Amino acid sequence: MANKVAEDLRTKSPDQLKDQLLQLRKEAFNLRFQRANGQLENSDRMRQVRREIATVKTIMGEKARAGASA
Repeated sequence: MANKVAEDLRTKSPDQLKDQLLQLRKEAFNLRFQRANGQLENSDRMRQVRREIATVKTIMGEKARAGASA
């Protein structure tokens, strides 16, 4: 399943990846506030969002390195 997510992300443009990264960071911010207020229902979502952020950043780095070497 993770490979399909990475494959989908690799088809996106750098601008789309930046937008997705921004959206994920906002979600992580909101989840942290929900946890602090005791309103967080799905604590596993925090882990999922952190991993998605890492995947997006990894793919952005791959694209940057590929663009620099080309």
